[in-house]
Amino acid sequence: MRSSSSRRRTSHSTHRRTAGIALAGVAALVAVAVQSGAASADPAKAPAGRANPAHLAVKLTPSQRAELLRDADGAKARTAKAIGLGAQEKLVVKDIVKDADGALHTRYERTYAGLPVLGGDLVVDTANGRTQHVTRATNASVKVASLTPKVTKAAAQTQALQQAKSLGATKPGAGMAPRKVIWAATGKPVLAYETVIGGLQDDGTPNQLHVITDAATGKKLYEYQGIETGVGNTQYSGQVTLTTTQSGSTYNLTDGARGGHKTYNLNHGTSGTGTLFSQSSDTWGNGTTSNAATAGADAHYGAAVTWDFYKNTFGRNGIKNNGVGAYSRVHYGNSYVNAFWDDSCFCMTYGDGSANNDPLTSLDVAGHEMSHGVTSNTAGLNYSGESGGLNEATSDIMGTGVEFYANNSSDVGDYLIGEKININGDGTPLRYMDKPSKDGGSKDSWYSGLGNLDVHYSSGPANHFFYLLSEGSGAKVINGVSYNSPTADGLPVTGIGRDKALQIWYRALTTKFTSTTNYASARTGTLAAAGELYGTTGAEYKAVQDAWAAIAVGSRSGGGGGGGGTTFENSSDVSIPDNGPAVTSSIAVTGRTGNAPSNLQVSVDIVHTYRGDLVVDLVGPSGKAYRLKNSSGSDSAADVHQTYTVNASTETANGTWKLRVQDVASYDTGYIDDWKITFP
Repeated sequence: MRSSSSRRRTSHSTHRRTAGIALAGVAALVAVAVQSGAASADPAKAPAGRANPAHLAVKLTPSQRAELLRDADGAKARTAKAIGLGAQEKLVVKDIVKDADGALHTRYERTYAGLPVLGGDLVVDTANGRTQHVTRATNASVKVASLTPKVTKAAAQTQALQQAKSLGATKPGAGMAPRKVIWAATGKPVLAYETVIGGLQDDGTPNQLHVITDAATGKKLYEYQGIETGVGNTQYSGQVTLTTTQSGSTYNLTDGARGGHKTYNLNHGTSGTGTLFSQSSDTWGNGTTSNAATAGADAHYGAAVTWDFYKNTFGRNGIKNNGVGAYSRVHYGNSYVNAFWDDSCFCMTYGDGSANNDPLTSLDVAGHEMSHGVTSNTAGLNYSGESGGLNEATSDIMGTGVEFYANNSSDVGDYLIGEKININGDGTPLRYMDKPSKDGGSKDSWYSGLGNLDVHYSSGPANHFFYLLSEGSGAKVINGVSYNSPTADGLPVTGIGRDKALQIWYRALTTKFTSTTNYASARTGTLAAAGELYGTTGAEYKAVQDAWAAIAVGSRSGGGGGGGGTTFENSSDVSIPDNGPAVTSSIAVTGRTGNAPSNLQVSVDIVHTYRGDLVVDLVGPSGKAYRLKNSSGSDSAADVHQTYTVNASTETANGTWKLRVQDVASYDTGYIDDWKITFP
């Protein structure tokens, strides 16, 4: 979330983030969902409407988690070999999830010749000691011709500083000197520099702009902001119970029951921790800004509720799942209308709002910010492009979950983001999950250019998906709030309830998503999660399909989308040779009668460094080619994610249809990720 002024900025990233699934898309993940558990834990046979207990994550004590991480670390060389990594590639253990049936989901970062591989993260699923599935952030082979840069570190740093200035940064400075990395998140892996620029953003938020520079050409490959921000104003949560610590005759805001979380008063400073809230009385604040401890109490309460939400809903023991608490800082800066999560300090920070009269310590902001930390320590969704939108949506989704979980009569649960803060000055919320476009900038549904938006707007479709999955489409009143959620295809969606929707999203986040997950692969991951939890034939799995189709991602549970019809899909990856011959991906259509329609829908998802180099054709059963996309030297953006309408009325519907793709220029690479044809 961002303040109304800074939210309007659009992303300056030149490349969208994409993701590949190691095996063949949805079909492969569904197969794993059915097969990877113990013989007695077939998700298809789980009790109707109840999560399969075998596929629920178990609560691990810190020592149990540490032991599993040590075991994974000790076996990482064997794991790397088993999953086909090269001789110069090594794994670094990041996180682990254990299911009740003993299955493990181990998340790894990767190095190449000792260098970090950005976009090289992966999740390895094992059962009974055997690898069942690998989900990768990239399908490209991690290999570079040379580890010797042609561009100097100084040149890379100069470029990064210039980029920070162009984004409105004030006093930009070196936050971290350029380091050599392998950039693998988009296109062919290359040797690169990662530079982190410090200073302040244009609204006073600390700057952590990460700029990725090609070490051979000096070209900027990617950028993202490392500080993840949220917005709120003072929210009075009523009289609440706080867990504090007594030291002699003094009390302080230290929560010993929740990992030692502490709440500090920055007193309008912008660095350090400030002063731990301490006083002789254990009654904190007076409900107004006349007492500095009021904001401290709100932040302390929000952190406690968020901790309890994750622990009691998912069995997660703190942000890192290691039992260690973060800390909160309030009264940051002067008239700072924002709040943010910072991985480097493992802390949440809240400004005091306009004229320092409205501390931004609302409950949903606390849930939102801590959830950024959870995302960072699980999927690590990069904060730019579609993955950045999913990152923001995850915080909105979980922040909403926190608000409902709190069951606070002063702030009942709803699907409105920032509804108490009046950031717009007219009493309207900051964001709406049932119809995101009501905020004037967010999008209701996915489209090919979504990743070019600011992440707070590209989060809209995922928020919309979650609302539809939870509550369904159409008009309704929930806790006194009226909603009316539309669908992209005009068809209704029946919700499965917020509790199940949260379980599905959390399992996908922690065991399926990677740093480069985009909307298409988020659909794949949530379907796999739903299959594992509730089976692949029940209402929950079908609802996930329908909710994604309702925001224009994939087809309906009965086939089709966009008003109905039947869809045929091939999600197997096909590599596209650099400046080489055309390649094809085939779909066999059966069960149709007569000819194809004049409005055949062809949806194409291609991961590629530069889409301008691609020529794309649909080839009908007769062998006739229908041009979908020409090459263009002026189109330097990445990827192709588009639906084309083709007049194929002279073709027999049944038969083999092919997508034919050719790269007509050098120095780039990619693959066909997925494509489908829909007969309306």
